[in-house]
Amino acid sequence: MSSRAWAVIVLVAAGAVLVSWAYFESGQDDKSATRTTLSVAAALSGGDTEGFARAYQPREFVFPDDHGPHSDYKQEWWYFTGNVDTVSGRHFGFQLTFFRIALAPFTERRSSAWATNEVYMAHFTVSDIEGGRFYSFERFSRAAAGLAGASSSPLRVWLEDWSAEIGSPADPARAELASRLRAAEGSVKIDLSLSSAKPIVLQGERGLSRKSATPGNASYYYSATRLDTKGSIEIDRRRYQVTGLSWMDREWSTSALDKGQIGWDWFALQFTDGRELMFYRLRRRDGSVDRFSGGTLVDADGSARSLSVRDVEIDVRAYWQSPATGVRYPSRWQVRIPGEGLELEIGPHLPGQELDLSVRYWEGAVGVTGSARGVPI
Repeated sequence: MSSRAWAVIVLVAAGAVLVSWAYFESGQDDKSATRTTLSVAAALSGGDTEGFARAYQPREFVFPDDHGPHSDYKQEWWYFTGNVDTVSGRHFGFQLTFFRIALAPFTERRSSAWATNEVYMAHFTVSDIEGGRFYSFERFSRAAAGLAGASSSPLRVWLEDWSAEIGSPADPARAELASRLRAAEGSVKIDLSLSSAKPIVLQGERGLSRKSATPGNASYYYSATRLDTKGSIEIDRRRYQVTGLSWMDREWSTSALDKGQIGWDWFALQFTDGRELMFYRLRRRDGSVDRFSGGTLVDADGSARSLSVRDVEIDVRAYWQSPATGVRYPSRWQVRIPGEGLELEIGPHLPGQELDLSVRYWEGAVGVTGSARGVPI
């Protein structure tokens, strides 16, 4: 059987990175030399953190409040990905992600509607597997004059007409999630409703995800790992009614990476046996795997257990080279978790899921085959 998943391959290289889930290429070819790139590498590895809050120790999460913004931290993101199908079996992948980046700590509210200390960036992609097409778009805006922002009441994050509205469950103690995602660019549109199939998972140490031994190089991180999804995807004026599964990651921090850490590979896998796996593998400049790599295995009943770098083995089985940028990306993996009896083969539904935007990376829908203690998943 084939499970559905999302994979992001990341190489954080000099001055050309954004966040945690892509393979970023920073070669100084003609194209990259003439493009403007957003460098958040300095933010993730520290930079000017004076005046911002830091993630030092576990905290109490309060839902639905924590779905909203945390403006005392330097950056955060609302990150939605998913795999959906039509009744006839036509398969699509999608991503809608919003990033908030503070340029300076908040001091006092100014009277001008254009005054702000924050900028927002959003990425929107659709993978049309049957059509063999990958569509990717990005937008930027200052958080002023209603152009972009995040609010707690109502719970909403937006950049112009791209938005994620986050509803509250009838019982907030269950820490579940309901969302509506809407985005349109040219002939590509999504309008999707998402609802939790299981409780939210706190990643790392009760939601504190440490990225290095340096105090404060960490984030607060939680996930909604299985979101029942329904709605529509429109391409070239043809609308497809779809259903499937999505995943949401929420993360906020002020700094995360140490100088020796140059990137990471991130996987979010949903299995047909009702379980999910999140794992990120941090890579160091000398080619070794960082000891702060880690992840979580979520059981069908929603219970979760942490995984360390010692628990997971990942081998790259194939590569794909982008004809547009020349970047060579890993494109097929074997993942083993001996303690769980998991043996997985992971490959892209569509090789060319590269976002050649101001931040260049590969992120996309993948398929998973394998077994758990000899039983297909």
